[in-house]
Amino acid sequence: MKTISSSAGDELRSLNGDMLSDGDKKRFAKDIITSLAALTCLAAGKIYTKVFPEQDVIAGIIYFVGVAIIGVPIAITAIKGFIKQDISASMETLVFVAVAVCVLDGEYTVAILIPIILTVVHFLEEKSIMGGREALDGLKKMQSKTAIKLVNGAEVEVDAKSLVPGDMIAVKPGAALSVDGTVVSGATNMDQKSLTGESLPKETGVGDTVYAGTVNIDGEIKVRVEKAYSDTSFSKIVELLENAENMTMPETRIVDRFMVYYIPMALIIATLVWLFTKDISKAVAVLVVSCPCGYMLVSSAPVIAALAASSKRGILIKKPSFIERLAETDYFVFDKTGTVTGGTLEAVGVHLTAAESEDELITAAATVANGSLHPTSRSILKLADGRLDEGYNVTEEVGRGVRGKKDGSEIILGSRRFLMSEGFEVTDEFEADGACSWVAKDGKLLGCIVFRDIPRPEAAEALKELKSLGIVENCMLTGDNSVAAKRVGDEIGFDTVKSRLLPEQKLENVKLAKVGHTVTAVGDGINDSPALGEADVGIAMGAMGSDTAIASADIALMNNDLRNLPFLVRLCRKTKKTIYANIVIAFSISFVMIFLAAAGVISPVTGAFLHNIGAFIVLLNSGRILK
Repeated sequence: MKTISSSAGDELRSLNGDMLSDGDKKRFAKDIITSLAALTCLAAGKIYTKVFPEQDVIAGIIYFVGVAIIGVPIAITAIKGFIKQDISASMETLVFVAVAVCVLDGEYTVAILIPIILTVVHFLEEKSIMGGREALDGLKKMQSKTAIKLVNGAEVEVDAKSLVPGDMIAVKPGAALSVDGTVVSGATNMDQKSLTGESLPKETGVGDTVYAGTVNIDGEIKVRVEKAYSDTSFSKIVELLENAENMTMPETRIVDRFMVYYIPMALIIATLVWLFTKDISKAVAVLVVSCPCGYMLVSSAPVIAALAASSKRGILIKKPSFIERLAETDYFVFDKTGTVTGGTLEAVGVHLTAAESEDELITAAATVANGSLHPTSRSILKLADGRLDEGYNVTEEVGRGVRGKKDGSEIILGSRRFLMSEGFEVTDEFEADGACSWVAKDGKLLGCIVFRDIPRPEAAEALKELKSLGIVENCMLTGDNSVAAKRVGDEIGFDTVKSRLLPEQKLENVKLAKVGHTVTAVGDGINDSPALGEADVGIAMGAMGSDTAIASADIALMNNDLRNLPFLVRLCRKTKKTIYANIVIAFSISFVMIFLAAAGVISPVTGAFLHNIGAFIVLLNSGRILK
């Protein structure tokens, strides 16, 4: 993971580097041009007054042109915001009133300088955070726009968007991948930090899956394209982040409601100051320092920092609203296979009934397992090593098993309960050895394959840390038999273990847990979608390369490290606390500045510089999240 610098401001700036979107470039270019034009008018007016001191009208016209150049865009934004009741235009409203008052009082210099100073300061401010858009642009650049396509043995550089599944591409050392695919030739080490957050490269060879957004470090490989450019896991992640960009936290809505009253309050205070002091400059200063820059950042800056901190560890938070829910979580529900265990089941034995040989049993099991993504099915395919019958039409019954049919022949693979529901007499005597996958073919029970699932090495540590964070219950829900489930639960340290559950029963358990608790469910996102969707927060493990996992969960872990869970809880709690602290900081500084302006301590021009103090303190406070 990237080393955190000592300066919070520098870290926030590092989110975007020097990247600006085209829209931002045009906006800043326009601001610079209008500011320079207004300054030119101000300088011309000053010179004209020196040369022709008796011609005040001409000088006034020059000044007024400068005010119009810098002030008309602000006036348009302010009027539109007032008509639409858009809180985000509150700063322009106060500045417009301040500029108008200055013009009426003949203070053209102040009327021109205030908007210019605000423009410069806000440029620096936006350059520091940029609403996360530049971080998003930087993420997009990790997916290469071109690829080297193999055409009749020749290498041709093509637009990556033109690639279709089945195309062959060559990936040179140091090149970034543009699409998801399977390695068909060569071996290398892949840098997957952009997706998983893992600093160590992954050894990759023939048969392994490689992903868009990752980088080939050393060897040259040939890859068969599996997904089009726009359908890659990386593209899905970018799309989700783009959709999440406009989400707001509940605390921001609290600020928005307050701002409805804040703008009239600022105008009333400025009016009262003018009436009591007869000093229009004090009233203008009040309006300038009242500009709510810090309020616009109280939620956005911490959320951007939280998203940046989580993405460095390969964690995709799809919507900022889930930060609040996870911060309040006190109950965790876990799936077993592929979540708290490695998901790579090890075959420890077979038991034959009607099958004449192990080969017959394993071949039949692999024939239908070929149509399933369940970890048990993947392990059976590995055990079969290519032994399977082709042509079966396979359907999967989630949480139960798979069924394959061909020319009147039928193979069923699944749990003891599934086979019993199909009319077979199945014993439970082998379940003490591990998880049993039973196989039946053409009405005969062939036997079972016994698997044992190994807990993840960091699982016990992660659960212990969650308990230290105040999580009252860690519950494991599994479809496995009670013996295997209890063995894993005791080894890892779960408070509660519930076994032999179908997906709908897992869903009911989540619903029951939500009575009196804020529940986070953790699963592989494949057969846990109902439970993940029902929980207050759904977290999918090992989501890299799985569109289903990314789509079904609120938060997706690109890697399988369970230690990311306590990290997420701490991160979300700190983010929420930071938002509340920012609200207090922004409002406190604003009221102090208004008092100083009303007392004449701060002039209008000085106020244009100082009113951003709150915003920068909010940025610095939010930057602590990155550490």
